[in-house]
Amino acid sequence: MVDESHAFDVERYLTVRNAYGASVSPNGRVAFLTDTTGVPQVWTVDVPEAWPDQRTFLDERVMFVDYSPTREEFAYGADVGGNERADLYLLDPDDGPPVNLTARPDAKHRWGGWAPDGDRFAFAANRRDRSSFDIFVQSRDATAADRVHETDGWVDAAGWSPDGTRIAVVESRSSYDQSPSVLDPKTGEHTVLGEDDARHRGVEWGPDGEYLYCGTDRASDTLRLERLAVNGSGYDIVVDGGEWGVDGVSIHEGGRIAYSRNVDGETELTVGLLDEGEVVETVRPSFPSVGVAGGAGWSAGGDQLALAASSRVDNTNIHVVDPKTGQRERWTCASTAGIPREQFQAPDLIRYRTFDGRAIPAWLTLPPDPTPGETPVVVEVHGGPESQRRPGFNAVTQILCSRGYAVFEPNVRGSAGYGRRYASLDDVERRMDAVADLEAAADWLTDHSLVDPDRIAVMGGSYGGFMTLAALTTYPDRWAAGVDVVGIASFVTFLKNTGDWRRKLREAEYGSLDADRALLEQLSPLSHIDCIAAPLFVLHGENDPRVPVDEARQVVTAAREQGVQVRELVFDDEGHGFSKLENRVEAYTAVAEFLANHV
Repeated sequence: MVDESHAFDVERYLTVRNAYGASVSPNGRVAFLTDTTGVPQVWTVDVPEAWPDQRTFLDERVMFVDYSPTREEFAYGADVGGNERADLYLLDPDDGPPVNLTARPDAKHRWGGWAPDGDRFAFAANRRDRSSFDIFVQSRDATAADRVHETDGWVDAAGWSPDGTRIAVVESRSSYDQSPSVLDPKTGEHTVLGEDDARHRGVEWGPDGEYLYCGTDRASDTLRLERLAVNGSGYDIVVDGGEWGVDGVSIHEGGRIAYSRNVDGETELTVGLLDEGEVVETVRPSFPSVGVAGGAGWSAGGDQLALAASSRVDNTNIHVVDPKTGQRERWTCASTAGIPREQFQAPDLIRYRTFDGRAIPAWLTLPPDPTPGETPVVVEVHGGPESQRRPGFNAVTQILCSRGYAVFEPNVRGSAGYGRRYASLDDVERRMDAVADLEAAADWLTDHSLVDPDRIAVMGGSYGGFMTLAALTTYPDRWAAGVDVVGIASFVTFLKNTGDWRRKLREAEYGSLDADRALLEQLSPLSHIDCIAAPLFVLHGENDPRVPVDEARQVVTAAREQGVQVRELVFDDEGHGFSKLENRVEAYTAVAEFLANHV
């Protein structure tokens, strides 16, 4: 039953705006992304809470924006139809039009940052071999790039040294195994640094160019902020986050540093000054409500730090922090679409016991005025699997709560944010242990005094879509319905057909086609589709390069052959998720109708 006093239509919730991805110009103008037009575009604002100016006018999403360190111009990336093959563009917002710097729509281009002089930039691209990325350097006024480093895997350019002579490079072999290195783009000299089989996240140059700073778990279960000597002499611990890892770091060439800890899903931000490998003069900025913050960008002089912050009751906005005092000022006023902020529902962090006695963290958001014993629940599972449900703003959660559902978001084993051991508990042959955590979630909800145990649905996107299908086929009597968004139905066909550049990384998590094929078949929900009983809704994007649309089509066909009620919705102009407002409205209006009919 929907309480009409709290009800807005789906479109209203989905038009709640978010401002994120901040970058600061040499003159202090802040650029950011927001979806005011229906897809993310670049906007700028000159002073706090002023009316912003739209700078890009595309029908497709913009994926990042980065101001030049020396000119009032910025680079940005945009793909087509969600295919993730982004070209890179240059725009002087006061003297357009934009220039396509790469003009290779057949390849993926991943931005690697401006050189300090603003005359060159670096990027990684899979132009030569679709399964591998090379490092390129290009002049801002050139139409061709120089390939300065070839690889046979997944690499990223992680920024230029302060003197502009070297580029930090990070090679990823899995989500928990990255190697940092240093590249001289003139000579091609490439020096690998650091230990193997460890995470190296958020690699940044130190202000003297003698160290790389990053979050690493090379000798710890959780990420610590450490510095790695470029001369090969090893690591020094800068900040030990203890139980909670250091999940982000940003350094200005003048020595200012900001780093964040992920404390049970919430962001704890510290800003300070680097002094011979120590962080001194620290302050901790506060935000309007407990939530998440990230995506930091420094002003040219290092006297301003711009970043995005949100909570479940505050949509995402750009805030600017004074790094000396920690004082914070909101610069953007992203609209709540006329929905009073007090009608957004905040979650409670709970822990429930699963089959092996482990405590699983989860966020429980209740609807307004829930009725004891009659409240339906949607168990919403994050993707990844090396991801984490955190208390940032989520329009879909608010839609569901406004319609009388409780939303239960578990961070089952395999989730990020709780250490390396926890993240590895679902690897390869232990995959179904994470699905058993969902059954335990249903047990916990069944015992909750507010919940109707016959009206518990499961929903998830990407890997969360696999979890949804696996829950429906493994524990068919527990669920009233399931919603699979861009999910994996068969690990075998998924690994065969996913983008060439992703296969090695995904096999490191799931198992390989060559060595583990029988296990992958056994773990795939499609192999057990005869067990499914609950109504199923499958949504996908036709251009999905990560989980190809055939995953949706084959599970729809197989479930219908079992006599299951199945609804299917595929968008021709979307990829791995839905970026266009009209598609999101259609998708989640349909989800709300489906749940109303079956839950």
